[in-house]
Amino acid sequence: MTTDVSPEVRLRAVEDGDLDVFFRDQADPEATKMAAFPARDRERFDAHWAKTRADESVFLRTIVADGVVAGNIGSWVSDGERMLGYWIGREHWGRGVATRAVALLVGEVPDRPIHAFVAAHNTGSARVLEKCGFRRDLEMEAQEPKPEDGVEEFIFVLSE
Repeated sequence: MTTDVSPEVRLRAVEDGDLDVFFRDQADPEATKMAAFPARDRERFDAHWAKTRADESVFLRTIVADGVVAGNIGSWVSDGERMLGYWIGREHWGRGVATRAVALLVGEVPDRPIHAFVAAHNTGSARVLEKCGFRRDLEMEAQEPKPEDGVEEFIFVLSE
């Protein structure tokens, strides 16, 4: 659904009831293709979310757009690097939800730099990150090994 009116977007703590929406969204074949990230079955999904929610070093939020759960966003440390990732339900694509959510979360995360990996074909997510001040790190990309799954990724960094 695309509208000319930007939705009201806010972030809040993840609630148990949000997980059914997250599970449905991460299983959407079009979304998994766009993100180049495979869906998890319910058992693996629940285990991942239980572990993530228990980690106090993770900034984890539910994205709410016009009062409806639209997705999730988080920031965590992996191999010493602060990372950012998000997943938006397809019905909310193209409405500015991701851009607003990223801007809100990076305002909460004091650490810099923040890194985000994006499938090269996911131009929407690349634009979201650029609008929020992230820039491609071509040097880091050149140092990455060739992907085993054949999916080229861009690496974006927010330094300030």
